[in-house]
Amino acid sequence: MAGDEWAVREPHPELRRHVSRYIGYTQSGNLPSVHRGLPSRHVTVSISLAAPIRVLALPDGTGKPSSLTGLVGGIHVGPALIAQDAFQSGIQLELNPLGTAALLGVSSAELAGDIVDLADFGSPALASLAARLAETPTWRGRFAVLDAVLRAQLAESGGVPAEIEWAWRRLTGAAGALRVADLASEVGWSRRHFGERFRRELGLSPKQASRVLRFERANTLLRGEPTATRGGLAELAVLCGYYDQAHLTNEWQALAGCSPGAWIAEELPFLQAGAEGERSDSFA
Repeated sequence: MAGDEWAVREPHPELRRHVSRYIGYTQSGNLPSVHRGLPSRHVTVSISLAAPIRVLALPDGTGKPSSLTGLVGGIHVGPALIAQDAFQSGIQLELNPLGTAALLGVSSAELAGDIVDLADFGSPALASLAARLAETPTWRGRFAVLDAVLRAQLAESGGVPAEIEWAWRRLTGAAGALRVADLASEVGWSRRHFGERFRRELGLSPKQASRVLRFERANTLLRGEPTATRGGLAELAVLCGYYDQAHLTNEWQALAGCSPGAWIAEELPFLQAGAEGERSDSFA
């Protein structure tokens, strides 16, 4: 779409353990009136440079509608519904869920399934971040502001157990295609103890996390190529570790709130318009 802008950058090296990337976007035109914020491996920070972000529903379908200039969306297993204006501009940050304590002072588990105002974390720098970014005229300058603010936010947290950090890396590296029992065995814990500790840190059980990661891979492949593979959704299902196309469709319905076909028709063209920027389709 003419006039759209996309800018992607890695954060300062000191932040890369906790932040995967910054994504800046400006988009206009005949956008869908409602955007589905889909599950992913990240805790998402979304900051508007235009009108406030209007949250219509939390991932569990509940929640009073809210209007926020900056928000943090925890890891979730359902779609968040976000209203879209004809013009929107903002920045999205993809956070490692195991690094939220160091940056925000709260664990991923405390944020899971929720959307929280960026002003509610007790940090004046975070509360004023949207205004500072809106006053900065270039993407380079905005990313520099983010680096400075987040580096100042970094704090020593209690730390995540090494076993959970290792298991999360293994699970994300395999896009969820690992047995929970095998992960537990590899770290030397019982499956029950492993599940309890995993949920305590991330807010999702290992099985829920695996579902999200398989879904995320399917979503990424669909965004990269409309047909995903020459074999269509059936082949996509096999590639992403689903039993068959019906299993893929059922999981998509549960996690996205619609079928893959409906999502492709409603939102994929707008995401592909910014493919060079690789805008996430999470909360903004």
